[in-house]
This record gives sequence, structure tokens and C-alpha cells, in this order.
Amino acid sequence: MSAVTRTVEDMDLRLPRLRGPRRWIAAAAAVVVVLAGAGTWTAVASDDTAPVHRAERVMAMGGGVRIDTSYFTAGSSSDRRPAILLGHGFGGSKEDVRDEAEKLARDGYAVLTWSARGFGKSTGKIGLNDPKAEVTDVSKLIDWLAGRPEVQLDKSGDPRVGVTGASYGGAVSLLAAAYDRRVDAIAPAITYWNLSDALFPNGVFKKLWAGIFINSGGGCDQFQAQLCAMYNRVAESGKPDAAATKMLEERSPSAVGDRIKVPTLIVQGQSDSLFPLGQADAMAKAIRANGAPVDVDWISGGHDGGDMETSRVESRVDSWFDRYLKDDTSADTGPAFRVTRTGGIDSTDGAALLRGASGDTYPGLESGQHVIALSGREQRFENPAGANPPAISALPGLGGSGGLAQLSSLGVGVSLDFPGQYAQFDSAAFGGDLRITGSPTVTVHVTSSSDDAVLFAKVYDVGPGGAQQVLPSQLVTPLRVTGAQSGKDVTVTLPAIDHEVQKGHRLKLVLASTDLGYASPAAPATYSVSLKSDLQVPTAPGVTTAAAPLPAWVWWLPPAGAMVALALLLTGRRRTTPGAPDPELAEVPLQITDLSKRYAKSADRYAVRDLSFRVEKGQVLGLLGPNGAGKTTTLRMLMGLIKPDGGEIRVFGHQIRPGAPVLSRVGAFVEGAGFLPHLSGRENLELYWQATGRPPEDAHLEEALEIAGLGDALARAVRTYSQGMRQRLAIAQAMLGLPDLLILDEPTNGLDPPQIREMREVMIRYAAAGRTVIVSSHLLAEVEQSCTHLVVMDRGRLIQAGPVSEIVGSGDTLLVGTGSPVDEPVVEKVGALPGVASAAAAEGGLLVRLDPGGSAERLVVELVRLEVPVASVGPHRRLEDAFLTLIGGSA
Repeated sequence: MSAVTRTVEDMDLRLPRLRGPRRWIAAAAAVVVVLAGAGTWTAVASDDTAPVHRAERVMAMGGGVRIDTSYFTAGSSSDRRPAILLGHGFGGSKEDVRDEAEKLARDGYAVLTWSARGFGKSTGKIGLNDPKAEVTDVSKLIDWLAGRPEVQLDKSGDPRVGVTGASYGGAVSLLAAAYDRRVDAIAPAITYWNLSDALFPNGVFKKLWAGIFINSGGGCDQFQAQLCAMYNRVAESGKPDAAATKMLEERSPSAVGDRIKVPTLIVQGQSDSLFPLGQADAMAKAIRANGAPVDVDWISGGHDGGDMETSRVESRVDSWFDRYLKDDTSADTGPAFRVTRTGGIDSTDGAALLRGASGDTYPGLESGQHVIALSGREQRFENPAGANPPAISALPGLGGSGGLAQLSSLGVGVSLDFPGQYAQFDSAAFGGDLRITGSPTVTVHVTSSSDDAVLFAKVYDVGPGGAQQVLPSQLVTPLRVTGAQSGKDVTVTLPAIDHEVQKGHRLKLVLASTDLGYASPAAPATYSVSLKSDLQVPTAPGVTTAAAPLPAWVWWLPPAGAMVALALLLTGRRRTTPGAPDPELAEVPLQITDLSKRYAKSADRYAVRDLSFRVEKGQVLGLLGPNGAGKTTTLRMLMGLIKPDGGEIRVFGHQIRPGAPVLSRVGAFVEGAGFLPHLSGRENLELYWQATGRPPEDAHLEEALEIAGLGDALARAVRTYSQGMRQRLAIAQAMLGLPDLLILDEPTNGLDPPQIREMREVMIRYAAAGRTVIVSSHLLAEVEQSCTHLVVMDRGRLIQAGPVSEIVGSGDTLLVGTGSPVDEPVVEKVGALPGVASAAAAEGGLLVRLDPGGSAERLVVELVRLEVPVASVGPHRRLEDAFLTLIGGSA
């Protein structure tokens, strides 16, 4: 679909908060005046789906602030549908949630994404979801939705609308529900209820995470002046003051929690030292107290890494909105409480095995208390001068699948406490397994040589003999004990976790004087701690994995199963066992033969049908086709992500299947990579390679970096990178290990022309060493310059394959070289010649398109008659022309 541009007058939007008819009049006026600059409509679609229409607009919010938005719809514009506002995480932009927005649009929603103030292309200062800034922006976006003809209305000016997002976007969904009664349902994820409690837990400054906030936002100057001043004050003193606490509390959902009365799906991460499970617990209790339906889902990942369970969570959010926005009572919104549990490692790919447990009601953090006796005398330990060296629990910002919290869930201990800087109290070895679900508590007596004591409480799972020691989810509870010189009893609520302690293991309670992620007093001090109670451990007995009772005939199931398995083995062995490597293809990077893939739930509709082509070493192959051609499906089968229904794919002679060892020779960049903004480019790549578990010497880091051409920028923080540099860093990440076959899906998305040229050079340099690159792109002019060969697909079938020069170098357009420029009147005469469809001046001569009956010979005769100084005549056709000819204009 060609782009259509609509431009409206750039006007400021300052609308009063009105009710009834007056409010609707203002909202209707907003439909006209809220659009600032150019709004561009485009059609986007992945293979196998109907196109999604995306409109780009910049909206004026008042005070010179302009918010960059994208609006996604699918299907007929005459169909009314609910709307969803989809927010992004801190440090990101609307582009981060584009894929999710397109999925929701295909599921029948009108979806509006936006870059919050200070992020992406939006202007304004970052206000940490200031009710007078970012939250008001959301209300104005809802005003705009109310005027859209395709958006379902509950009443005039009141669209049926849900709000969702993760982290920063999750918090704004909560605040939007509190401040704007038009919000009908929300689904906040891995976010905060009380930002003050998250960054200043129990009066202790979470310095590392706070610093990451500031750096991810682009530096202190990018924030509202009062926030910048507050951060500088607290960072310098190392201690939050009353004014700082009040400022963050006023911007938190907890400040207006009694106003949130809409159905709420809460998704919170277990691997999260920034916004731990306690934030979700307070959120759930407050909203449920208002009478609203609330479900809670504890996922494996979080801000500290681990599996974010993206597909499952997005599906559950979709069902939640189906139920409460579309009023679909058959929608399965899932259990009232669900928790993901890690249970070992997949031997095929090293990934953590996840399984879910659920309950009919949310158990909170204190249900099913179990008493565990601890032993240990009163102990003295030191807070060293400058609080150095600090103990290590979590390392904020080290996310991804290799995060430390994920390692702890797999039984790998990565925490560190320094002798003389902590007290410890131990339980006896357990006589059986014990599942902890919630927040353990214990009371201790604290005495300090200073008036204030800052302690960090944590419970370790210690294996037999003490050889293995794991801190569940790498979480600690910081606490500031005031007036501790005379001694004080303190009840400690430890971090909420879901963790199984196995038989023979014991628990160890540690209270340390330092922690890397937090600010401790710089002055040296001596602390004394003794036990005042046993450890109370919640077990959430109502949370179980459902298991059906065994039927009476189960006794004959094992032998029957064995017989069936044997029959399947004998009859299906040839079908299920991958073929042996083909020695004749050992040096061929890719050969696809008669590849087919049907649409889901269809017996005769194909996404890919009888596709065959071959790719040789050193080629840069462009995979082209209109939306729905089957390109993405083909790449997914090539990477072993989905199985074909027919045919085969061989990489270096080996047949591709999920988990095939030969896939280690394939590198892929199919979506924007997530980098840690405060770390350098080199550090990001090193951390990624460490997460793969492969030896450092196999990374070929220097070679990949040389090809990517990032130069001195590797030492700089990624947050300072341009989009082009981020793309090249992502390509370098895909190149680590120097895979023999590199697959790039739209690698130039979002790049400007100089950046596109740089990306082209990266691909050419990579293939020049005898490796192979396959690139899927919609930029035909760029493909023409960077690719050596092409495969053109349409409606799942191969249309043409071969060298670029062969595909482009035929057609009905001629380039006439002339010794001198041709005057415009002469150009017009050439265009009017018999057999000529059009003529235009071009660099070095004329570009002449012939009619079906025209010929080059006749054209030359006419040009000589017109005294055109003809120096040469040759075929000329752009790839775009060839592409449209091949697919019959269906793009």
C-alpha cells in the first residue's frame, strides 16, 4: 500500500477537564487540533496475516510539548472496536512495543502507542509519570481516541479503552485508571506501586538502580528540574530525605490507589531487584479492596533478567482485554494467581525449564506460615569506612537470559559476603522438600555504635556440607534502624520469593552491613545482632499444579504405551529421524527443496508452497516479496523455529530441524536487540557471549567488531549511540562466532540514508570473506546495491531466483547516453515519438520507456533525426521495476 500523507494545522492543545456535553465538545475539538505536523499512514504486515495500518502522528500536549504516536488498526475502518493504549519501558520509545501493537490490532483492537515525554522523538522533560505531565498526556490521547470513527464508545467522549505496558508503561496504566474514569481495564507489568518504596526501601537509597534511571533517561538534565535536584541531593548524601520521599510518593499509583476500580491483570517479575513482588502484592490488595477484579501472575523474569515469557503474557493480556473490553465472557483470563517455577535445564539448548502453578485465589505473601528454628549467638560485625568493599547480591541492569537471578533459580550461587561484615544464623537440615512462596519474616535485636544502622537481610539456601549456597532471585531486604545505639528489636520482612528448598538443605539468615546496589553509611561503625524469633516462612498451600486422578485402568497403560511406542518407532522412524548429511552439499550454505508450510488449521491454504532455491558461499542474497509472500515463514523454518509440512532445508548438507547442531553455524538478526544502555558496546557483546555459555575464544569478538566498523564507539555507553550504531552493534552480536550463514531481517529499519549505506558496507564486508548473508528487506534500491543474488517470492511461491544483474537487466526501459545534456523541448519531442511511452532527462543522457510495440532500433533512428547526440543505448531497469513486473503489481 502506498503511503498517504495528511497534514493539519499545528496547534497547541490545552483543554479544560470538562464533564458532560461540554467535555465532549472539547474532546471533539481535540480531534482537530491535537494533530501536529504530518500524520503518515502506512500498511504493515507480517507474512500470513492481514495488513495492519499504522498512522504516525505528532500530537501537541501544550507548553510546547509534542508527543510522537503510532496508531494501529486492521480490518474495515467502519467496524467499531475497543481501543488499547500501549506504553513502553523507561529509556525506550514507542518502537519497542510495535510488534505487540500489531498483534493487538490484528486481534480486533485500535492500538495507540506513544513515546513518553523525553523519550524517542517526543519532547518535554521526564517527570517519572507526573500526574500533571505524563498522566495528563494519556488523558489527551484518550480524548483523541474518542473522536476516531473506528473506536467503540461507551458514551459520547468516552471510548472503550484499556491501558497496558511494562515497567514505566505499567505504572502509567495504573495512574491513567486512577485519574481518568474512562479507562475500562488495565494490565500493568513488572512495575511499581510506590516508587518511593522501590527506590528508597525502608529508608535506604537504592543507588545503582537510581543511577541507571538517570543514565537511561539521558542524564539528569533531561528530567524535570525538581527531580534532578532531588536525585543529586540524595545521591550526594546517600540518604533519602522527607522531601524526596514525598515527591516520589505523590507520583506513585499508591497515592491514588483508592481510585483504581477497573479490572486489573498484574504481571510481576520474580527476578527483579528494582520492583520486587512486594510491589505487586500491595497493588493487588489495594485494587481488590476497591471491588475490582484482580488476577496476579508472577513470571520467571524481571528487570534482573530471566525468561520474560513474552508470548504467554501477551496472550493472557489479550484474553484479559477480550473479557473486559469486548465483553467476551468465554475468554479464558487464566487463574486468579499463577506463578512460574523453574525446574531444571533443557538438555537440548541449555534453557531453564519452566512450569506453572496456580491458585483459585491470590494467596498474598503470608499464607501457610511454617516455623523454622534458627541457631546462633549474638554477633558483632563491622560497617567498613566508605562501606567498601561491598557485599554483592544482584547486579542491576544485567538482564537478559543470562541474568544473575536466573542463575540462582538454576542452583548457581553468585552472591558474595565479606568476612567480618555480616552475622549469620542457621537452620537444621530439612527432612523433606519445602516450597517457600511469599515473604519470610524474622525478628532480630540490633545494636549499633552509631545512631543509625543500615543492614541488608537475606536468606540463603545452603546445600549439604555448605558447598553450594544460593540466594533466591538474588534479592535482599535493606533496612535502616534509627536509634540503634541503645538497642532495638526489628521485625524484618524478607523479599518475596517462590523457591523450593530440597531435602538435606538448610536455610541461612544473613544480615550484612553493605551491598553493592545500595548506599551504606560512609562512617565506620560496629553492629551487634541477635535473634529474637524463629524464621516464619509462607508456603501458600492453595497454590498447586493440578493433576487429574488416575483411572482404574491405569495398570495396563505402561505395557500398552510400550507397544504403541514400539509401533510408532518401527513405522515412523523414517519420517521423524532427520536425514543423514549430504556430502555433496557439505560446502553449500543453504539448499531449500520443495519446501511447504500450511496455514494453521487449514488443509489447503499455504504460507509457503513448493519453494526451492540454493545459496552459495560469498553471496549476499536478497529475499524479496510483498506482504504475505511467505518470507518470514521461510526464515523461521530456516532457523528451526517452526517445522515445515513438506520438503526440506539443508545447511551445509545437514537437514534443519529445531535444535539441529548445524544451527550453531547460523547467526540471525530478526528483531531489535536489547542492549544495556549504561554499558559500553563491547561490554554488551561480552555479556551476551557469556550468556551463551560458549568459550570466550570462540566469540571472534575482534573480527566481528572490525566488520561492524564501530571503531572507538565500542568504549562508549550504548545510550550515546545513534540508531545506526545500535543496528551495527546488533549485527556484530549476530556475527559473534563468525557464523558461516548470517540471516538479517530488515536490518536497515529506522536508519537514515548514511546509516543505510554503512549497513550495506557491513553486509558486503562480511560476505567478502567467503561467508554468506541472507537479507530480507523492503528497501529495493538498497537491495539492488548490496545483494549479489535475489529470490523473489509471491503468495508463498518462488517467482524468480538468480543474480541481481540478470533479474534487473531486462525490460522495456532504455538508457540513452548522450555526449551533452539534452534540452527539455527535445526531451518532450522524444516522449511524443511513436513507440515511446515516456522520456525523461537522466544523468548522462535520457531514460526512455518504450511502448509494447516500440523497439530500440526504431528509437535510435528517430533520435538521430532529432539530432540527439547518441553515444550509447542500453537496457535500464531498476530493481523496483523488475520486482513489480515479476509479482504483477501485487505489492
